[in-house]
Amino acid sequence: KADAAGRFGRAMLKEWLLDPDYVYLNHPTVGATPRKVLAAQQAIQGEIERLPARFMLRELADVKEIAMRARPRMRVAADAVAEFVGARSDDVVFTDNTTAGINAVLRSFEFKPGDEIMLTDHGYGSVRYIAAHVASRTGAEVRVVELPAPPFEAAEIADAISRAFTPRTKLLVVDHLTSGSALVFPVAEIASRARAAGVAVLADGAHVPGALPLDIPSLGVDWYVGNLHKWAFAPRSSALLWCAPQRQSDLHPTVISWGFGHGLSAEFDLLGTRDPSPWLAAPAGIAFMRELGVDAMRAYNNAYARSAMHELCERWSVPRPAADSMYGPMVTIPLPARMGTTPEHATRLKDALLYEDRIEIQIHARQGAVWMRLSGQVYNDASDLERLVAALEKRAKG
Repeated sequence: KADAAGRFGRAMLKEWLLDPDYVYLNHPTVGATPRKVLAAQQAIQGEIERLPARFMLRELADVKEIAMRARPRMRVAADAVAEFVGARSDDVVFTDNTTAGINAVLRSFEFKPGDEIMLTDHGYGSVRYIAAHVASRTGAEVRVVELPAPPFEAAEIADAISRAFTPRTKLLVVDHLTSGSALVFPVAEIASRARAAGVAVLADGAHVPGALPLDIPSLGVDWYVGNLHKWAFAPRSSALLWCAPQRQSDLHPTVISWGFGHGLSAEFDLLGTRDPSPWLAAPAGIAFMRELGVDAMRAYNNAYARSAMHELCERWSVPRPAADSMYGPMVTIPLPARMGTTPEHATRLKDALLYEDRIEIQIHARQGAVWMRLSGQVYNDASDLERLVAALEKRAKG
């Protein structure tokens, strides 16, 4: 379906560099940066190269070593991003990606032997590695909570997590919008229960900025990380890290540099010489969303993903994993058993769709089934779904 103004669909591909011969139903994996935002980034890079030392040392970040003549460029960008996510600029810093932000939080937290880091079985894979690394160096333990099986319900997810708290649980890492199952978790409710149990909460919002309405302080978490290069259209790689004021004195980047000891923004805004253009161009991504109409974009993307879920689940006689209210602009649905059940089946199908059918989509195996994660973006329309269905049905018969 088109949006109310009839603007969205494959005609929007002209705003991206995406190859029009391909169907791209995998926007969330690494994002796709619009041409206008790439142009803004290139303009910033050009400005840097005209006077690189002045820009990088006297204009970019205030690390208290050199007197600034204007508000630092990193803080100007943070102002725009913070406003978009309902936060104070002083509480927002930039990181390369959510993985870097989660590393900063977990490595800064003072765990003691026997303390527990709690994750869920819907969490992103690399987070387990981060937690395992931190635990190995501190004597803490990692606990992965298994959430109820489909059909998923928000209340059951919150109950399962809160029942798992013990006196040893010190920090919970919980997704806001999960990567694998594409579910929107009730983060505010989970955080409320965690506070009552004395558990700190790090929310992994890798897929949230731009995808869902976001007011970070209202969630009641201690830290929030979210990628800007996915649904918020910033250049790769760009992410935000929000920290509650009472937690900021203990939070440090994994790279210690000139800003050490001078506060949150000083420590994170300048980690040595690197290209700052993805963060400085993040406001251009927000501007592009507003040009499209943020509400219209989200409504289109959500409707596209949910409509596809309804159609495909009915076509293949597979159950919908959760109600529409638990999804945003992407959904994950089980494929019928004839399309495979193992990780090897998933890999072969994903590769065949990409290299033979020119369809980019996420396919993975979980709990004895092959699942497909499908996303909606303003450059997708019904013809993309038709190509996907035809390719899948052909392979299922073959």
